[in-house]
Amino acid sequence: MVKMYRETCQICGCQITRKKGVYATDTIEGRSHATKHHYVAERFFGRSIFKNMKDPWGLEGQKEVFCYECHEELLHNPVLTPKDIQRFAELVERTGLNEKKKTSSKAKIAGRINLLHEVIKKGLEALA
Repeated sequence: MVKMYRETCQICGCQITRKKGVYATDTIEGRSHATKHHYVAERFFGRSIFKNMKDPWGLEGQKEVFCYECHEELLHNPVLTPKDIQRFAELVERTGLNEKKKTSSKAKIAGRINLLHEVIKKGLEALA
């Protein structure tokens, strides 16, 4: 007996849809449509942020399947209030990752990316 594999979103757990012509439409099929998301943006490697640095998470090239909503609306558009930004900016300054003037180095933005990841990690741990 062959068992059917049902692909699900890695965040909300909904059943993934794969149907031509419905991606991102305001329908149940469009909202649950499969979309792949890299854990670490591909643009960070090779030509950009981590060009001359080691991937701090060991996740280069790894991706997962999510529904359209969780990928495009949740992961790509986090809600950050002005107070959130202010508090993060204070952490950036306190850790020396602020910049008064850009240089050719991308070490500071790499550090801010790592710091934001740490903030998310600590928040998840606190709520778990």
